[in-house]
Amino acid sequence: MERSPARLNLEHLKKQAKDLIRRYRQRDNDALARFREHLPAAHGRGDDEIVELDLRLHDAQSCIARERGFASWPDLRRYIEAQLAVRNAGAEHARHWLELVYAGDISGTTNRANPRIALRMLAERPELAAGSAYLACAIGDEAALRQATADDAGWIHRPGGPLRLLPLVAVSHSSLLRVPEFRAQLHRCARLLLEAGADPNQHVSGRWPPGSLREPDDRHQLSALYGAAGQNHDRELTQLLLEAGADPNDGESLYHSLETFTCTSLLLEHGARVAGGNEIYHALDFENPDAVELLLRHGGDPNEPARNAPLDEWGSPLLWAIRRRRSRRCIELLLDAGADPRAVTPNGVSAYRLALQSGLEDIAGLLRIRTSPEMLSIEEAFVAACARGDAAEARRIQATRPDLPGALAGHHLRLLPDLVAEGADSGARLMVELGWPIATRGGDWDASALNHAVFRGNAGLTRFLLEHGASWTEQHGFGDNACGSLSWASCNEPVEGGDWAGCAQALLDHGLPPAEPDRDEPDWLLIDGRRKLFSDEVSEVLLGHTA
Repeated sequence: MERSPARLNLEHLKKQAKDLIRRYRQRDNDALARFREHLPAAHGRGDDEIVELDLRLHDAQSCIARERGFASWPDLRRYIEAQLAVRNAGAEHARHWLELVYAGDISGTTNRANPRIALRMLAERPELAAGSAYLACAIGDEAALRQATADDAGWIHRPGGPLRLLPLVAVSHSSLLRVPEFRAQLHRCARLLLEAGADPNQHVSGRWPPGSLREPDDRHQLSALYGAAGQNHDRELTQLLLEAGADPNDGESLYHSLETFTCTSLLLEHGARVAGGNEIYHALDFENPDAVELLLRHGGDPNEPARNAPLDEWGSPLLWAIRRRRSRRCIELLLDAGADPRAVTPNGVSAYRLALQSGLEDIAGLLRIRTSPEMLSIEEAFVAACARGDAAEARRIQATRPDLPGALAGHHLRLLPDLVAEGADSGARLMVELGWPIATRGGDWDASALNHAVFRGNAGLTRFLLEHGASWTEQHGFGDNACGSLSWASCNEPVEGGDWAGCAQALLDHGLPPAEPDRDEPDWLLIDGRRKLFSDEVSEVLLGHTA
């Protein structure tokens, strides 16, 4: 199989993937063998078993990518796009390569870092990191840094290079820290810079919109420590910076360390304060009781007021934990630390009632033990029955109150999109069957249930909602509709295993206008007069093609 980078052409590869899936559906022996060899799901399986997998275009694309040494089709695609950008950039070629090494808040793009592709390009074009001490920081070239420091000791205090980075920031934010072969040399470079007098609190202003590389946003300071602890989650480098005097209260490091929990304890041991930065709330965004317990043990306030949307719609960590459908263990940790079990949302809904309205009977039982008994109104009892999927009880109540759910308050009605956003399908389906206003908006990004279902790649629920009156034109808080949700989610795959092609077909079957290729940019589609970018598999569905 040809692996030469010079021969990689995205359009040709797309055609090869379509041909591969076509031949697979014809039970072509060679196609089945290729899937068996390169696709993990098919490895070691017999021909009949591989046929039964009902593979699709994205599987063929994954196979094509793996045959060429890439971990995934998105990696292959980004590699080809980056190669083209570098080839056409002239003197700016290094900046385009650095956009793979650094995340968007450093590089001024909206892309994530991709160290795998950065290293592949570097292996093929070593000159990408040559000629600049700042580029040497990205790859951990210790000899180059020593020479630069010997030539000019002051360079370690000045920003430079294509991304205008301070040297220690350039080292600590380099995504190559996640690559075992580069980690030790980047650590040595950080140590060299610190020993030469670099300020351990070096930082740059954020380049994420509305900031940019040309006009950074001074409201957001991105420190070297944030690169180590919050971006790359590198415990050894985090400790090195803290011992050198890095301030753990930089507004970013502790909060983002919770996403892997690798460096959180180090930051707390060196004086990070669990206050004012929504860390308790962020820990509850994940099912990680150990993180919650650690923050509480280091002074976290179980009743910390929320300071920004959407948290301020809930009002306390306990209420947010219920909203996020966290485990009994997480709730118990908050209560044992002093969380007020009588906390109420700004709309006056108590924690006990919120648990019932979220279908969390176990959590409601835990709260009932710690509070005075609360009698539910008939409206609240109806909502609770719907949320837990108790169709018999919900229909019994509705028979006595036929004005339900129409007579419910807005904060009750928004439970439909809230449940869909959290993957609680059974309660959401019952709500819809009983007449819930289907276009009600809610969730973290003020979107209808349909938008949330499409975002999650939940094709079955997407079709169900459309069959019950949902419309692809329903809006969300970012100023677009379900077609926009499909565009972003199919390209970024925010939920593992999502079926965005199935969502696309459901939308087409229920009124989404047919797509047309954009004549100026073939990868983009025109739908209802608006340009959208989708994954290749979704584009095939929207164009009415059969791979």
